[in-house]
Amino acid sequence: MRIAMISEHANPLAALGEVDAGGQNLHVAELSAAMAAAGHDVTVYTRRDDPAQSADRVTPQGYRVVHVPAGPPEPVPKDELLPHMAEFSRYVERAWRTDRPDVVHSHFWMSGLVAVLAARPHGVPVVHTYHALGTVKQRHQGAADTSPPQRIGVERMIGRTAAGIVATCSDEVRELVRMGVPRNRVSVVPCGVDCTQFQPDGEVARKPLPHRVVSVGRLVPRKGFADLVAALPAVPDTELVIAGGPVHDRLADDPEAARLRALADRAGVADRVRFAGQVPRDRMPALLRSADLVACVPWYEPFGIVPIEAMACGVPVLATSVGGLTDTVVENVTGVLVPPRGPAAVGAAMRSLLGDPVRRSFLGGSGRERAESRYPWRRIAAECVREYQRCVDLAGTGGITVVGSAAR
Repeated sequence: MRIAMISEHANPLAALGEVDAGGQNLHVAELSAAMAAAGHDVTVYTRRDDPAQSADRVTPQGYRVVHVPAGPPEPVPKDELLPHMAEFSRYVERAWRTDRPDVVHSHFWMSGLVAVLAARPHGVPVVHTYHALGTVKQRHQGAADTSPPQRIGVERMIGRTAAGIVATCSDEVRELVRMGVPRNRVSVVPCGVDCTQFQPDGEVARKPLPHRVVSVGRLVPRKGFADLVAALPAVPDTELVIAGGPVHDRLADDPEAARLRALADRAGVADRVRFAGQVPRDRMPALLRSADLVACVPWYEPFGIVPIEAMACGVPVLATSVGGLTDTVVENVTGVLVPPRGPAAVGAAMRSLLGDPVRRSFLGGSGRERAESRYPWRRIAAECVREYQRCVDLAGTGGITVVGSAAR
């Protein structure tokens, strides 16, 4: 199958951990690689944000990346990219005149807009994954939400227009139905994990204290790192490692890192909080394996890849009971769930788990089993391809409108 991926801001080749480079970049990269390994022809279209980037590159994993000239060839915050999406769409539509894909899979709302516009003249079915929803972001961030005002309306349009919606968790399905997206167009396919790279056996990073809690993610407030810092006084002899953000040499200039350091100083735990900065992908398994506990405590989370990477490494997970985390982390089987934005509950759960090595061993072993059975990327890719084929078949028989507001 000829598959076009559109990921306007999340380049699959980008280094992870920066403000606009995280789970979506990894999802697109790993999904594309797994599909290429299965014999599909995959091209990822992403915005050119560096003049040194080649226009067209084939990755070692076998998928192709096209850097689309849309807006200035420099980093632009994703919430400021909407004015450049018409240019992006025109470029892709022209490319498809001579290189038509069988299906388009768009990632994030602006990519969905590009896909719908570019696919229209060619009759190509669009499958869309939101990765995050504007309604959820607005609910949690309120006045701090920097998304363009058009976002929620565009997301509704995509949901009613695309041939299929691939949600990453059951919580997202409920949100989409509330938005008016037809339920029969939505399927759930989670994110995946490389169970060969992330596994219990292998190098383990050194730890200076008896216990270590590791948390990984972009350095933004919604990831909940402040709650972990605030909880640390209740957990003696424990180091908290926060991985993410810019490379270590540039952490001093990061405002969120500075805020967290100040919070650690006030809590009297500055000597037990370590900022690892951007951790190279090949070093992440060793860091996760060094943890007694991996903590993922965001305010909200569309899916969350780190918990399944920790599970694949055989490490128990402490997570907030939000979004996709309620699907991946099975309470008292692969980890423990706590309410979001609750440092006291986080501290109590950390103290209980760190004091019970037998329980941690059980949770870690169960997590590995779950990761191997449910989340290998080859399985995730196969489920997506089945959804693509369903949409292609329906479009071919007239069972759906390829671009329209409702099913026929």
